[in-house]
Amino acid sequence: MNLQDFLIPPAESAKRSGPKDMIVMTSRIRLARNLKDSAFPGWAKKAERVKTMKAIVPAVESLPSMKGCFSESLDNLSSIDKQILVERHLISREHAAKGAGSGLVFNKSESVCFMINEEDHIRMQCLLPGLQLNEVWAQINKVDSRLETALDFAFRDDWGYLTACPTNLGTGIRVSAMLHLPGLVLGEQINQIIQSVNKLGLAVRGLYGEGTEALGNVFQVSNQMTLGEAEEGIVERLNKVLSQIIEHEENAREKLMEQKPSVLMNHIGRAYGTLSNSHIVSSKETMNLLSFMRLGIDLGLFPGISRTVVDELFLITQPAHLQTQFTKKLGADERDLRRADMLRERLKNVDRPLSQLPPDGDSEETA
Repeated sequence: MNLQDFLIPPAESAKRSGPKDMIVMTSRIRLARNLKDSAFPGWAKKAERVKTMKAIVPAVESLPSMKGCFSESLDNLSSIDKQILVERHLISREHAAKGAGSGLVFNKSESVCFMINEEDHIRMQCLLPGLQLNEVWAQINKVDSRLETALDFAFRDDWGYLTACPTNLGTGIRVSAMLHLPGLVLGEQINQIIQSVNKLGLAVRGLYGEGTEALGNVFQVSNQMTLGEAEEGIVERLNKVLSQIIEHEENAREKLMEQKPSVLMNHIGRAYGTLSNSHIVSSKETMNLLSFMRLGIDLGLFPGISRTVVDELFLITQPAHLQTQFTKKLGADERDLRRADMLRERLKNVDRPLSQLPPDGDSEETA
């Protein structure tokens, strides 16, 4: 099965919407599970990993939610294919480095995905647009319960689900949301927010998780510990924190509009000017500039276009997605040239932003 043919086209993917998606781009819950009496992937030899995968894949494929799914061993995917999956947040960067004995299964809507033999035997996740943690939890909990009837998971009454990393011990749950926070960044409040969130026992990471930058002013907020707290409690706690962050971001945007409108307009205008006129532009710069264009659309400065235009560009200008349009692998310098060509073409019919902020209430709430 060809991965490129199975994936949702970027233009369609960008149209997906959800509650509070002006700020909350996606909600995700991941569960870590391991098979009883089987060595963790990091300690297992290739033959053991292959055996484990052969036991897991049929059980996953038989789930009702996985009908017509994409299922493949990672050694059968190209490096570009793996990077595309990373850019879509379907697999981790660590899983992309795996080969024989590791696999991937995800459904048609790309909402439920299984990484097999990453750090644990199974890393299952549910991903939905906007602020939908309760809905995500309901879906992944149902999937987990069904899978547990087919597979014997490693579990102890005193420790809960056994995992390769001690921080996942217990429920094995990681609840997270991807947030677009340009207001807090421009208002120089982001570090204060991160420190406050850390004190609550939550982690703030970059676009691709641990150890990555917050490109495009996008931050991931998630729980750190999974032992000693029920799944529902973790979901509820993160929901409360996210509501506070959303309020802070909304207040930061209002404050910028009231007190520093020229600074705000300058960032948005420069972003549009650079993206629509550059002949060489890197992936990092593109994502950071698209963040300000997205903010401008949310504030009503680009009448006539929706946020989906920027969200699609956010995806297709990333290295692997960009290279799928060409028959040969591109070096970094050539990607920067091709990316600039694409941006100029896509933005040629987008008018420059308004010269002043529109009256209150004219900004978009949803794309």
